[in-house]
Amino acid sequence: MKKIIFKSIIIFILFSAFSCKAQQIYPLKTDYTEVAQNSYLKDLNNELDFFVGTWQGSFNGNLIILSATKEVHRLFNENQYKYYKDILSIKYIIKNSSGTVLQNTQNMTFSVEQLKHTIYSQWAENNGNSLLFYYGGTNCRVGWGSIKLKKINSTQISWEYRPNDIILDDNRCPPGTDINIYLPETKDLIFTKQ
Repeated sequence: MKKIIFKSIIIFILFSAFSCKAQQIYPLKTDYTEVAQNSYLKDLNNELDFFVGTWQGSFNGNLIILSATKEVHRLFNENQYKYYKDILSIKYIIKNSSGTVLQNTQNMTFSVEQLKHTIYSQWAENNGNSLLFYYGGTNCRVGWGSIKLKKINSTQISWEYRPNDIILDDNRCPPGTDINIYLPETKDLIFTKQ
């Protein structure tokens, strides 16, 4: 009886080992909806690396500090699509001219399903000279949209933020909720690496 159980275990282990498929790896710009579940969209050309770091700029009297970090093999679970991707995640602090913090995401921890306050890279364009990001918006998804960062030189990038429209009512957003967009809604804003 022990021999039969032992042989069954060995057969199961061998079958499991040979039936496992390796994770499929694709370039960053691959459409996640067109790959197998659990595929990996990898930064094969190191397109994200230039943008990693702390960047500082100002707009309408506000100081904006962006902290961009590279996250390798981050899990995304979007509707029926589950995949892994190398991304740039941006957290930020926005202060007014008197130094009062208007918005700060530096110490926030983001879960896989959370979009609020997140800024995640989607893909690189122009041979890695610019990155397109998705911004999840703030309270009630106000301000969700796209951000584009473009290399100017070795220490500067330009910023373009295009928020999408959203219709709010008391059912979607309770009265008294802060629905200000603090990120600079502009094009060609210069940030300098710190």
